[in-house]
This record gives sequence, structure tokens and C-alpha cells, in this order.
Amino acid sequence: MAVVEPLAGQSRVTVFRMFGTVYGYATHSLDSRNIGEVAIVGPLTPGVEWGRLWDAARKMCRETEGPADHARWIMAQASRSFACGSDVVVKLPTGTWKVTSGRRAELHGYCYRDHLWTGNLTVEEVTPDQVAAYEPIYRA
Repeated sequence: MAVVEPLAGQSRVTVFRMFGTVYGYATHSLDSRNIGEVAIVGPLTPGVEWGRLWDAARKMCRETEGPADHARWIMAQASRSFACGSDVVVKLPTGTWKVTSGRRAELHGYCYRDHLWTGNLTVEEVTPDQVAAYEPIYRA
């Protein structure tokens, strides 16, 4: 798994809650086809680092599962929020985002994405109230 280089873009953004943290899910295209083959997922809650997302995946997956399974779990949570509206804070048809640090994983078409890039995420259009930490029902 490679380290994510800083990247900025504009695309649809789903902001969702999970285990006390607010996360963002955006898409990115690697070429002019603009098909969004890269999923960008990261915490938006101030003070939360991207590693918390991978920690949650490790805790929620079976002990025998490895990083590829953890990446699919992360993608499934983001996709679930986008498609089902589960725990969605806001959906932005076009959001301006930036991701720094983090790590990359291959998804090989899982949830219609080829790559997962996780990292520290910011989205210009969200408000402090929308990304504030909250008291969860469940903890990971």
C-alpha cells in the first residue's frame, strides 16, 4: 500500500457519520474519461487522523483478514452511506476537497472503484457543526 500524495479536486462528496467521527467520501478520475475510479475517504472531524479509519476496519473485520479486506470494508461503509443515505450529514453535488498523507489500496472494481485513497481530508463547503465529533451509539 502506497502513501497518498497531496491531492485536491472537485467532485461529488458524501459526508457521513461513523463511530463518533465524521468522514468524507469523494471520487477522483485519473484521466479525461472522468469515471471516478478512485474513492477518496478520510476523516473531516478536527483532530482526527486518517489512521482511525483503518483502526476501525481492523476492529470490524475478522482477525484473519488483512489490509485488502480492510480497504474493502472502508469502501463498503462509504458506498453504503452514498447509496443508502445511512448516517449521511450532507451530500454535495460538487465539493472542493483536499486529501493529504494517508495510504492507497487497490479495490479491483469493488463497489465500482479501482482504487481507495485514504488520508486527512478537508472539504471547503462543510461547516464546523457538520463535521464536529458526536457521541456514537456504537464504538469501534
